[in-house]
Amino acid sequence: MTLLTDLHEGDELPPLRLPKISRTTLALYAGASGDHNPIHIDIDAARNAGLDDVFAQGMLSMAYLGRLLTGWVTQDRIRSYSVRFTSITPLHAEPICTGQVTAIEDGDGERRARLDLQVALNDGTITLRGQALIALA
Repeated sequence: MTLLTDLHEGDELPPLRLPKISRTTLALYAGASGDHNPIHIDIDAARNAGLDDVFAQGMLSMAYLGRLLTGWVTQDRIRSYSVRFTSITPLHAEPICTGQVTAIEDGDGERRARLDLQVALNDGTITLRGQALIALA
């Protein structure tokens, strides 16, 4: 898959492998996003909620998946992008973002690729599922 014009149904985007989610990652993302929910940065708050430890903000995973897309195409080619959160991303997890072309279609006067996207962990847990529509021409 070298050119957008050479895409076919079933083609896969190059995966994006992220480093381990650390407490620093969560604190920096909280500051950047304004999401200071203590369940993501305070172990006591997480334990009071019945969890063993803090976990990543869902929007952090969505941002990683967006980075997968913008590492592949320029932002102006993204026509739509949506996600559904399916599981939490625990501390020290190593997310892997992937995407696959599910259809090539015409719409609004342009050729487009429809993609299925996901964020998964090394143990196979899928934490986020998404879809995107990308302009090819």
